[in-house]
Amino acid sequence: MKGMIGNMEIIREKNENTEVIRIKGRLDTITSPQLHTALADALGQAEKIEIDFTGVEYVSSAGLRVLLQIQKSAQQTGKTMILMKVSSDVMEVFEMTGFSGILNII
Repeated sequence: MKGMIGNMEIIREKNENTEVIRIKGRLDTITSPQLHTALADALGQAEKIEIDFTGVEYVSSAGLRVLLQIQKSAQQTGKTMILMKVSSDVMEVFEMTGFSGILNII
């Protein structure tokens, strides 16, 4: 499934018990509600969510909040959420906010 929301594109691919979500663009106040919906839906359908951050150029506090909410939901239900291919700029945001110690980033 593929969709463009504001300045973000979300592509979802399901492989057995894992859903891979590729994000391109900005994760901000405008796009974070749609990402939340996509991640929550994926969490309901798969045991593991892998979020490919290759194309993510910016993450706002609203985006961080969504990632934290879904991470908590995953933990409460015994599921896994992993962030992959995070750029150095976005990783710097995760490190400055302490999210690098909360989120599973590979």
